[in-house]
Amino acid sequence: MTVKNLNQPDDLNQLNNASQLQSHDAPELKDLLTTLWQGKWIVIISAFICIVIAIAVALNLPNIYRSEVVVTPSQESQGGGLSALANQFGGLASLAGVNLGGNSNDKSALALQILQSRDFIAKFVSKYDLVLPLMATQSWDPLENTLYYDPEIYDANSKTWLREATPLKTAEPTNWEIYNRFIKLLEVNQDKKNGIVIIAIEHISPVIAQQWASNLVKEINLAMKQSEIDQTQKSINYLSEQLQATSIAEMQKVFYQLIEEQTKSMMLAQVREEYVFMTIDPAMVAEDKASPKRALIVVVAMMLGGLLGIFITLIRYYRQK
Repeated sequence: MTVKNLNQPDDLNQLNNASQLQSHDAPELKDLLTTLWQGKWIVIISAFICIVIAIAVALNLPNIYRSEVVVTPSQESQGGGLSALANQFGGLASLAGVNLGGNSNDKSALALQILQSRDFIAKFVSKYDLVLPLMATQSWDPLENTLYYDPEIYDANSKTWLREATPLKTAEPTNWEIYNRFIKLLEVNQDKKNGIVIIAIEHISPVIAQQWASNLVKEINLAMKQSEIDQTQKSINYLSEQLQATSIAEMQKVFYQLIEEQTKSMMLAQVREEYVFMTIDPAMVAEDKASPKRALIVVVAMMLGGLLGIFITLIRYYRQK
């Protein structure tokens, strides 16, 4: 007795369909490869044109130099001698309206935020007169160490800006524009594990990049030191008033200790130049450019040109079909 397989015809049909699909795909893939080979000159010409354009653009891009300064939070930014007193009298000092600063990361973290703030950058640019080298520089002469300004932006002879004034913008760059340009040149990186901070500046002139990076560390230390001195002086004045107003011996003793520590803190701030950040590796004048990477630009352009040529060839192939 034999049993007939009812699904056998269906299986045969499926096998036949699969073989037909494979036989159909094979010529199509072969035609596609043949088409790409026939269109190889389109790919080559497209890649060549992109390479020529990339070389022209890369050669016209100015060299950008990078200068870095490596700093670490100083002892004052990590709490200093006030930490022990903050643990002992922190609650009472808070009631008295005095902040002894117990958090070790507050000053350095705050300093980094201030360093990248609009107000600090505007004051920094104004103090060192950096508007022209920041906003109008076109090229730099390494032999004479001279900057040349874009004649379409700034007239060096009459010392005037050539932009038309609008209701929102003056002829001279505004603080908003200055900040947006400066923040693109500035890079701040901090290692969360050890607190090491790298402050970097990129500019067309390596000398200017080195000067700006060094001056940024100098100015943030100065700003934080002056802020600490002002705040400490206000605390001393307040504690002195409270000392005169109380007749309780224990409270007077506490106020004397608070005044003493605040006075020590102010003296240390006045003496120490590197108040928040201590320089580990100062900024140097770079001898090698950081960008542009001209070889990489050409390689990427060649790849894009090749892909463009393949895309054009495939479009022609499918349009013909």
